[in-house]
Amino acid sequence: MSQARIRWISGPVLRAGTQDVFHVHEAVAVGPSALLGEVIKLGPDDFVAQIYEDTTGLKPGDSVAGTGQPLSIPLGPGILGTICDGLLRPLDASNGPFIRPGSRLKPARRFGFEPTVHSGDRVRPGQPIGKVATPRPQLCLIPPDAAAGIVGWVASAGEYSEAEPICRLEHEGEATREIALTHSWPVRQPRPVSQRLPITGPMITGQRVLDTLFPVGRGSRAALPGGFGTGKTILQNALAKWSDADIIVYVGCGERGNEMSEVLDELPKLQDPRSGRPLMERTVIIANTSNMPVAAREASIYTAITVAEYFRDQGLHVALMADSTSRWAEALREVSGRLEELPGEAGYPAYLSSRLAQFYERAGRVSTLAGAEGSVTIIGAISPAAGDFTEPVTMHTRRCVRTFWALDRGRAQARFFPAIHPLQSYSADVDALARWWQAQGNPDWSAQRKRLLELLEAQSRLERMARIVGKDALPPAQQLILLCADLVDDAILRQSSYSETDRYCSPQRQTEILSVVIRFIDLARGAVDAGVHPDRIGDLPVRRTLQRIGEEFGEAQIPRIRALWKQLDSEFSNLPRERADAG
Repeated sequence: MSQARIRWISGPVLRAGTQDVFHVHEAVAVGPSALLGEVIKLGPDDFVAQIYEDTTGLKPGDSVAGTGQPLSIPLGPGILGTICDGLLRPLDASNGPFIRPGSRLKPARRFGFEPTVHSGDRVRPGQPIGKVATPRPQLCLIPPDAAAGIVGWVASAGEYSEAEPICRLEHEGEATREIALTHSWPVRQPRPVSQRLPITGPMITGQRVLDTLFPVGRGSRAALPGGFGTGKTILQNALAKWSDADIIVYVGCGERGNEMSEVLDELPKLQDPRSGRPLMERTVIIANTSNMPVAAREASIYTAITVAEYFRDQGLHVALMADSTSRWAEALREVSGRLEELPGEAGYPAYLSSRLAQFYERAGRVSTLAGAEGSVTIIGAISPAAGDFTEPVTMHTRRCVRTFWALDRGRAQARFFPAIHPLQSYSADVDALARWWQAQGNPDWSAQRKRLLELLEAQSRLERMARIVGKDALPPAQQLILLCADLVDDAILRQSSYSETDRYCSPQRQTEILSVVIRFIDLARGAVDAGVHPDRIGDLPVRRTLQRIGEEFGEAQIPRIRALWKQLDSEFSNLPRERADAG
């Protein structure tokens, strides 16, 4: 074991002198409490390490012991349904109000195991060797870094602890390797896959403004920027509950303690709408608040993506919610400043963009080593100061993601939720997902989506003009644009997370709502061309029905949405006759 002595320490960063061999990213144990750290820079006879725990009490001369292994976390069935810190140590009552310095995760829980291989079978890395009985069934995998071999022994069906051997692999000319329910993996090293696959389908969020206008592909990357109070956390909670992902990994990275406490209090109480069981049974929460050690905040992002890849390798579809990458970038900036590195934009280190790219590129839809299909979809929240989307974290993130959901402070202050700005947001996954929507019974989805965005863009231009000359001074065709755009806002873009009826909208209901709104727009344009004044169209009972269509027509009332077509045709067909009578 390599040994060193602290020469200098400042907060989470220390410099240690040694004649032994250390490696970059090697995990180290520091001081009498064996605090966990990681080597980040090497010199001729010394190195620099960052410490992931409170360094109070450390002093020059204290020992630093190398482990010979990179910073790793244990991955096993016990992490599902837990709340952990940035190093994957459980935050529960057994640890008291605070985690003891230097403590490590010691697998102790027991799980039911049923083997799916037999002695003499040849197995390869990433292959399942058994099923694990948890509320959300899991698989026990051969670790990806293991060599292919022959099963010399496998445990019979029964209960075993996470660290107890359940299989023994024999390799020609090599030592045997024992496999347990839990194995370790370096957090900064992506887990290998057989093949990366193209995006073919969306991750359904249940939010109309996202699925209809700015969809995110399964295995893609999305950014959710917004200033304070714009609803980032509420929206991410809604995505965690209603998205069609198999597993949710939620990482609170550097968030305020009071906000994180609300998440930790509310999320475990939520019910999974698909199974009726607690949502936590398919969720992992990694909590690293702003008052926790700053270096651990930097590591928490990598811990979360490694956990997501572990479940992906079981053939599951995982959604990773990171809230927020701005606090993670601030941790990079603080550690970089203590290393006396030359600052880049806004004081962030010059390698900010490459670190963001390394994180987001670990998303993807893949063929696992075992041949199954799995995916990791990353949704990273950003907290730009004063809502400035030109600041470095937001700008660099835009180059890494394919979907950009911009939250607008003005909409949030007007109590318009989700406060997604339709003209600042975009999705590069639209072309890849058009065929999926066509298969759902909406062959005109791309054209309808384009029409809505053009309508909302025209609304933005006309509203500025209307503030100058007044709405009544606009020509009837332009007044109709404003009327139809308001309908789109109410019927499609607005959706309350607290509504029992409208907090989730299936693709089928979204298709019906979109089609009937487009039908209203077409009929309204025809009526105005025929001489009907827009005010008469705005007074139609069907318009008021469409404004509240999300609230009044739930998932069980989809056939009633189709029946609105007859009401539309009836009311619009009477408009010319009423106009003639009035004349």
